[in-house]
Formats: sequence, structure tokens, C-alpha cells
Amino acid sequence: MDDRAVVARQLGRQPRAFRRVVVRCPYGLPAVTEQAPYDRDGEPFPTTYYLTCSYLVAAIARLEAAGGVERWSRAAAADRTLAASLASATDDQRRVRRSLAGAEGASDGGASLDLGIAGASSPAHLKCLHAHAAYALARPGYVLGERILAEIQPRWPTGACCSETLRADGV
Repeated sequence: MDDRAVVARQLGRQPRAFRRVVVRCPYGLPAVTEQAPYDRDGEPFPTTYYLTCSYLVAAIARLEAAGGVERWSRAAAADRTLAASLASATDDQRRVRRSLAGAEGASDGGASLDLGIAGASSPAHLKCLHAHAAYALARPGYVLGERILAEIQPRWPTGACCSETLRADGV
């Protein structure tokens, strides 16, 4: 099974800056990928961990549509545990991005390496719950992301993988 091909089918397009699959669903297919900080052209790609599982993507989209970004931003501002978790994850994100960037050429001179999860310039306001969920799956212990994921019940589809046809199609 070619992970890049499966991810492309999950996304409906070729993934940008794809490095590898870091989390698989219980059915063995990609759920979270790790992206390089820059694509082949040296353009910034600020989302290090990218959610690809169709089931989780749709579930998180419903949370966002119901005001989840604003609600979780307020929660992170009001709760010391969540605020500390976000700050720690933001620092970790910056370290990871710098280590992944290596000596790659970058059109922004490395400025995007200092961005937070989902490319947030200010960790005080969340940008994308998908990126926080992906980060929590890829880097266990991220309390804020784990609490966002806790809203998804069940966490994974029951009975069969939502991307099972990709395996059946021989991707």
C-alpha cells in the first residue's frame, strides 16, 4: 500500500509537503501525516501534522461549524491547564518544524518556523481544530487537542474504515 497515494485519495488531491504517515486509524490506514515545513518550491507549509482520516475531518468540521474554534480559544484563555498545554505544544511545534526544516531553502527566510499549530501567529487564538486534533494524535499528551478530540464520539468509525475502499481499490 502506497501511503502517499492513499492520502491523495483521502484528500482528493496530492498532499503538499508530505513526509510520512505518523498515525494510522485502527484499520491501518493513514489518519495523520507529517508535513515538511516547506514544499518543493520552498513555500511555507505551516501545518506540521495534517488530519487525513475522512471521518475525523468531517467530525472536526462539524465542531468548527458550531463555533468550536471560538469556544476552544476562550477555553484555552480561561483554563490554566489548557493554556499551559497550548503554550507547551506551540514551543514543541516550533522545535519540530526547525528540526524538519534542516537546511532546506525557504522563500520566507525561515520566518514561518516560528508559527504555532496550524500556522497561528498568536497561540491565544486557535486557527484550525483539525490541526490541534492531528497534533494531539501525533504528539500524545497535548491536553487541549485531546479535549477537542474527546468531543468526537466514537473517536473512530465503528465496523469499518471510512477509507476502506482505498485499500480495496489497490492503492
